[in-house]
Amino acid sequence: MNLAVQKTLSLLLLLVIGFLLRKKLKDPAQQKGLKTLILTVALPAIIFVALLKAEVQWDLLALPILAISFNFLLYFILKYTLPLFGIEKDSSPYRTYLLLFPSLAPGLSCFPFLIEYLGDDALAWGALADIGNKVFVLVIAYMIAMSWYFKINKDIKTGNKDKIKSLLLSLVNEPINLVIILALILISVGIHLENLPVFIATAIGTLSNLMTPLVLIFIGIAVVFNWKQIRKIAGLLMIRSGLTFLLSGIVLIFAPQLSYAAILVLVVFPQSAISFWPFAHMASVTALEQESEKKRNKTFDMELAVNILACSLPFTTVIMLAVFSFGEIFTSPTTLFSVGFVLLGLGIIKPLLKWFKLIEYEPALEKETHSS
Repeated sequence: MNLAVQKTLSLLLLLVIGFLLRKKLKDPAQQKGLKTLILTVALPAIIFVALLKAEVQWDLLALPILAISFNFLLYFILKYTLPLFGIEKDSSPYRTYLLLFPSLAPGLSCFPFLIEYLGDDALAWGALADIGNKVFVLVIAYMIAMSWYFKINKDIKTGNKDKIKSLLLSLVNEPINLVIILALILISVGIHLENLPVFIATAIGTLSNLMTPLVLIFIGIAVVFNWKQIRKIAGLLMIRSGLTFLLSGIVLIFAPQLSYAAILVLVVFPQSAISFWPFAHMASVTALEQESEKKRNKTFDMELAVNILACSLPFTTVIMLAVFSFGEIFTSPTTLFSVGFVLLGLGIIKPLLKWFKLIEYEPALEKETHSS
């Protein structure tokens, strides 16, 4: 069996194991303990290792810029299109979709395929692009989440300066962000992972290895199968994927000289599964709301967030396998546009049917009113 497929199946197996452990870890305190371990130990460790391993080459700095541009572009597209799919603007589901959908988790969904099908160079390009994505999911997404929290909870009486100060303090106190600051300081003075004492590097590397299994097992434990919700998620994932194919096709039109490997990286990297990191920010905001003595409106829908993460990985896996199985075909902008429009069509067909039914229903209702 193909190594990339085996890797994917092993990740899906961890989700299944988590699901099977639900009865053993049904106590909310146990789940909270597992989540705390992820947010304060495993996640910071893997970020620290990734940053200290990064070797930035000046001629490749366009990759992280392209990645973070994609994050922002998808964010603003979804901001104005999500209400068209029956998601009420400024509701907790709206904020949940809007924070999660522009994020990428290439380490879990894209990198195994890059190394298997395209080799080390492609993986290095993906890792460099992920620096831009990390800025968005770790810093920008956190600031967006906290700004929503302050906007909803207006009884927290702070001026604009105090709000900014609180946001920055929350940002600095986040273990993930403390690790980023430390790693950037070390890199700036020329210290990389191989320069650290062996016992420190080994310990941090071992902790970082906990990240993937813990996250997937946690998702399996916490996922709630709301089938109506999952059907909507699947439709929106198709729209996300379709928009991504269209954006990749547009970039490819302006860069036709790219190599085969570079084109496939351009296509599959933004198709990566939704990242766990914005979910971590949501968890931080939810914890603030739960700690308050006053009952507060929910900024995010955490059940929905878990289901989005659970659906995203298998969906992305199918996309990745399709792209790499027909690699040459997906190097053409025409193919990318065609596939993009097909996925968009599949995603919007149900909302369109509802819209047409509503149009048919309203004239009928008006006719009945006149006749009476």
